[in-house]
Amino acid sequence: MALKKKQRQERERLVLIGLVDLFLATGRPIGSQTLKEEGFKDLSSATIRNYFAKLEKAGYIIQQHSSGGRIPTSLAFKEYADQYYESHVVSDADKKRIDSGLKEESREMAGYMQRAAELLSELTGCATFLSAPRFDQDFIVDVKLVGIDNKRCLCVLITDFGIVNTEILYTPKKLSNFSLKRIEHYFHFRMTGLDKPKLSEQEEALAIHYYNEVLLRHIVGYSNFTAEDLYKTGFSKLLEFPEFRDATALAYGLSLFEDTSHMRALLSDAMGNTDISFWIGEELTKYTTTASHCAILSIPYSINQKEVGAIGLLGPNRIPYKKLFGILRYFAEVLSETLTANMYKYKITYRQPTPPELSFESNGPSFLGQVQYLSLEDQTKHVKESTNE
Repeated sequence: MALKKKQRQERERLVLIGLVDLFLATGRPIGSQTLKEEGFKDLSSATIRNYFAKLEKAGYIIQQHSSGGRIPTSLAFKEYADQYYESHVVSDADKKRIDSGLKEESREMAGYMQRAAELLSELTGCATFLSAPRFDQDFIVDVKLVGIDNKRCLCVLITDFGIVNTEILYTPKKLSNFSLKRIEHYFHFRMTGLDKPKLSEQEEALAIHYYNEVLLRHIVGYSNFTAEDLYKTGFSKLLEFPEFRDATALAYGLSLFEDTSHMRALLSDAMGNTDISFWIGEELTKYTTTASHCAILSIPYSINQKEVGAIGLLGPNRIPYKKLFGILRYFAEVLSETLTANMYKYKITYRQPTPPELSFESNGPSFLGQVQYLSLEDQTKHVKESTNE
């Protein structure tokens, strides 16, 4: 009797997995006759309906209309994800795209991480986010000044790692484009020591003030590293799922995506697991109460075999878990290998964030201690010059 009960439970589980598989493929409620024709021809429609009744009572499926088919709940999706958790299957086409997209030599760390996020979003059709340490030995390569109105201008700093920082500067009066361009040239002169521009006395005083202000803000922002850097993309991918075509559902999904404190907490928890972590539906209430129709998959990645960040995917409950598990594992593997190689090749170091309460402790990491990792100019040019002498 125990054996027969176990066999019934196994068939019931297989019916559930089959229903979820078919629902993932079609997005439509699944009826007993449909399921029978798609792989369960050895079971009668009546038997399948009996299994449906038991699964509905257990909370795995629901029937929206008395004469309609069944759709899986978040509990069913979790059972399905558990079933295929060990999947390492990646198509040759996806492997080729990951290899060609990630295996590149680059010291432009921020740009590389953002491109990696964009690639993963394209591969999976999900919103994507990555946490990362702070990469050192960066320096400013360009400065742009843009007038906003009579009292403000926008200063754009572009670094060698591809980071773009902006600062609002206040002006005593509206500055002409000509004056802004001359002050820009002053910034370049201060950073390179080349081609000092001819400025009026008033312009030079303003340029010196702006340069000191912007560089100090940049140093403070770089040094005050209390939380992992985040790279995010793929908002528009969510619109391709019917579940997010409702404005409220979309807003709830994006609220989780945009809440950086919850996102960092989730990715930090993922780093505690050496493999993939996933949260489906109500399991996300630990981080937010508004995303019960969402699913998140996450996996850590490493530099020199040390975990330094995590990769995450956000989508509806109805995502192809089996396929995504394989893609995530291979993606994390290639990302880890490439980052390790580039850090070694370009002699780049990195730091993990310092908790705010430690930032000013006398016996711990200090603000001034972090400044040593920041370069304000391209140090490699000095190496080249000494080599040529």
